[in-house]
Order: sequence, then C-alpha cells, then structure tokens
Amino acid sequence: MTGRSPSRRHTLKTAAEPGAEPGKAGKATVVLVHGAFADASSWNPVTERLQQYGHRVVAVANPLRGLTHDAAQVAARLAAVPGPVVLVGHSYGGAVITQAAATAPNVKALVYVSAFIPDAGEVLGELAARFPGSQLEASLAPVPVPGPDGTTGVDVYIRPDRYREVLAQDVPRPTTRVLAAGQRPLSGPAFTDRVSSAAWHSLPSWTLVSTLDRGIVPELQRFQASRARSRTVEVPSSHLPMYSRPDAVVALIRSAARAVTA
Repeated sequence: MTGRSPSRRHTLKTAAEPGAEPGKAGKATVVLVHGAFADASSWNPVTERLQQYGHRVVAVANPLRGLTHDAAQVAARLAAVPGPVVLVGHSYGGAVITQAAATAPNVKALVYVSAFIPDAGEVLGELAARFPGSQLEASLAPVPVPGPDGTTGVDVYIRPDRYREVLAQDVPRPTTRVLAAGQRPLSGPAFTDRVSSAAWHSLPSWTLVSTLDRGIVPELQRFQASRARSRTVEVPSSHLPMYSRPDAVVALIRSAARAVTA
C-alpha cells in the first residue's frame, strides 16, 4: 500500500464484490471508537465509505475520562448492538476496545488503527515510553479542571500550533485547523489507569500501522501487532489515516467483517 489512495468513487466502484448492494455487504455491525482529543466525527470519512458498501456502522462517543470509565461506557454501548460486532479503535481508542471487548460477547473481531494495543496489567504511559521518538508528550497542554468531588484534576490538549506537525502532517491544513480547534480534552487517568484485561488474547485482530506516525511511533505499533498476532498492513500515513488514507482503513475493516461473516 504505497502512494496516494485512489478517489473514493473509483475505489468503491472497483473494490466492491460482484453483486454487492447497500445493506447486504455483511451481517456484522462495525462499531468505531475514536481516540483522544477527538469525537465520533473523526471517523466520518471511514463511516461514509463503509455505509456506501452497505455496512451498518455505529460511531461511539468515547468519554475520554479515563481508561476504566471509558471501557465500561463502550461495553455498555456494545451490549445494545444486536448481532456480531467488528470493533474498531483508533489511537487511545485501541486501549479502550481492548478492555471493553473482554466483557462484550458479541464482539467477534478487533481492528486497530494507529492504536495502542495494551496487554492486561499495562499502563499506557509506560507502554508508550518503551519505544522512543514520539512527539506527543512534548506537545501537550495541561489545563487544571474541577473534579466532581471538588478536587482539582487535569485535562490535556494538544497545542494547536503543534497539532498538524505531530498528528496530521499529511492532512490538508484547513482540515487540521478545524480539528485542532475542536479538540475534546483527555483526562489524566487515561494514561495512568492499569488495563484490566486484553481481549486480543481470545479474539482475532487486524492492525493498520501508520509508518509516518509521530504520535504512536511505528516501532511500538509493530511490536503490539506482533504480540497480538494481528493481521497487519502498513500504510505511509500520519497518525490520522482516517483522513489521509481512508480507503486503506476501510479495506482493513472490511477484511475483518468478511472473516466474521464467513
């Protein structure tokens, strides 16, 4: 997978299976979980393409309040989805789906996109530090916030002047300016909560490694994918392949969906 992805119209026309019709592409529901500093709309380029292929898609609102809390919220949402699920996580969302799927029996496959894939007992901050080179930590801007119990907590954002360079160097500048302006805060416990369980031990997984990623370095992505025995593709992309390489992301998700349907 090298070079620019073809246009969406061309890709949908040439990649669809013979006789494929909207609504009949597969029985599994694709559930998308976004990462830090984002919301469910970060999946829009992928959601649109999957829907064009006829997949039922649910883009979950990830609370970004801490791994334990977020995984429980996503697990509750999964319980309301009928039938088998292909569960997809981007970035921090990969850690969330890893824990959430452990208590969601309808999840039949995991897909990781430029993501954390932690094991049980690990902490994301420590996992990220195992492989040097990430520019993320140095670009964070902490903001003190009041907690529900009256104590003071910390939310973090990415400095707007660093957003494109760190996360999205291959995404058009007008798009990255909008994304940087609309960031949702990530609560500190997201990188300090300990992972309670890792569903990839018992579920098949697919991983997209972004080889130009400056947030989660490619070496860490490869290590995690190998450890999880994940079916892996590598794409020359920043941390946001949903915007710069959406067709590659969709192709990987559809591979997982076909396996689940079969």
